[in-house]
Amino acid sequence: MDGLAFAAFLVAWAAYHHLMEGEWAERRSFNRRMDLFRLEWMQRMLARENRIVDAQIVAALQNGTAFFASTSLLAIGGTLAILQSADAVMAIFLDLPFVTSNRSNWELKTLGLTLIFANAFFKFAWAYRLFNYTTILLGSTPPPAEAGSAHAHAHVLKVARMATLAGRHFNRGQRSFFFAIAYLGWYVNAWAFMAATTAIFIVMTNRQFGRDAHWVLDDGDSDPLAMSRNAGIHRDNEPDAS
Repeated sequence: MDGLAFAAFLVAWAAYHHLMEGEWAERRSFNRRMDLFRLEWMQRMLARENRIVDAQIVAALQNGTAFFASTSLLAIGGTLAILQSADAVMAIFLDLPFVTSNRSNWELKTLGLTLIFANAFFKFAWAYRLFNYTTILLGSTPPPAEAGSAHAHAHVLKVARMATLAGRHFNRGQRSFFFAIAYLGWYVNAWAFMAATTAIFIVMTNRQFGRDAHWVLDDGDSDPLAMSRNAGIHRDNEPDAS
């Protein structure tokens, strides 16, 4: 049952990744629709003489990413501390109903949780670096006097792509955090693990595709899929640099 529950966890994670970043999500995912506004932001930035506000926005995004990267390191430290105090922690959990585990299984589960948080750290750290690159590209944007040139429009597309890539890796880091919550169910038993995985998958999917998320962006006069393709800010086969 433990093997089946872990396999279901991996399948759910892979399926959600495909839902978020596959071609099917291009007109439906809330994250992918927000990428269009990154492009619109950069197009408006090109027409501004003073771009201090734009730099502050990128800095705010970078600071938020740094916070999550630091939190990932704290979480890694917490899981390693649990490994060191396995006997004391197991004594607490074994008093709960339906909990069945031994020391070796407990340690393996905790190592798996450590790897999830390590993955989150790498995603957030790379997103932080990408936001730094976005700031550099933002600073090298041509002046408004050259806004009509082909070079300026090509540069705006580069900045939007870099910001989109940074946001994509940030989302991957948060995804690790969310699935780590589902992973905690494994400390109870395999059934709780599968139930927590299913619940997290449903909640996250509803947030991305549910009406509550999309009504803010709907205006009834645009085709998000066509706009995204014409903008060229998505590249589904881009390598995972982390």
